This record gives sequence, structure tokens and C-alpha cells, in this order.
Amino acid sequence: MALAMQPQANAAIRAHGRNAFPHECCGALLGRDGTVVEAFALPNTTEEGPRRRFLVRPADYRAAEKRAGDSGLVLLGFYHSHPDHPARPSQYDLDHAWPSFSYVIVSVMAGEDQAMTSWRLKDDRGAFEEEVITDNK
Repeated sequence: MALAMQPQANAAIRAHGRNAFPHECCGALLGRDGTVVEAFALPNTTEEGPRRRFLVRPADYRAAEKRAGDSGLVLLGFYHSHPDHPARPSQYDLDHAWPSFSYVIVSVMAGEDQAMTSWRLKDDRGAFEEEVITDNK
């Protein structure tokens, strides 16, 4: 499995992660035919504190779907950052994932973006499978 990403979407996710550091950022992946065209930033409104958690509220989900529809795109998934942690999903990420979406994680170490990975929930919902991120120019 692979997720294609246009360079401007890749750059936007990385910039959002750097700008939100030391907190987690989050946003939606908008695109078509398996290619992310736009990284649509969403507010991180978790009540647990944005340092180690993110939350996409229903209104934000609807805003992402509306943005996608207005742009002729579809919602392909979500992204978030892991400040000072690897770009691997946590148990919290697994517990809150939905089937059929891609989940991109960017590691931001000491304020600098590092590795970026993408994950899809397995059919049994018990684990993620990593998907390769490819450049789409």
C-alpha cells in the first residue's frame, strides 16, 4: 500500500508540526485517487492537553469534508505530529482510528521535522499497517 503526496502537502504538514511544537498539530489529508493534494490544518482542541494528544471534533471533521467537497477533493485521512517522539502510532492513535483512512505522523524533534510515516488500520482494527509515502509531482 502507498499514499502519494504532492510536495506542497508534504511541506505544509512538516511546517504545521514545526510551528505547533512542542504541542501536537493535526489536520486533514485532502486529495483524489489516493494522492494528497492539500493538508488542511485543524485546531487541536483536546482537553487532555495538546502536548501529547490531539482531537478532531465532529465540527472539524465536517469542516474538512466541506473543504474537500468545495475543492473537488475527498477526505483521505488525517495527520498529526509527535513532538520529541518517533513517527509511529501510539495506542491512543490506534484506539481512535477509523477504517479506510490514512494516518500520517510527522516526528518533530527539538522543533525540527524529521521522519514522516503513514499508517492504515488493519481490517481487524487490532493494529496499523505502514504504507509507503511517495512523492507525486
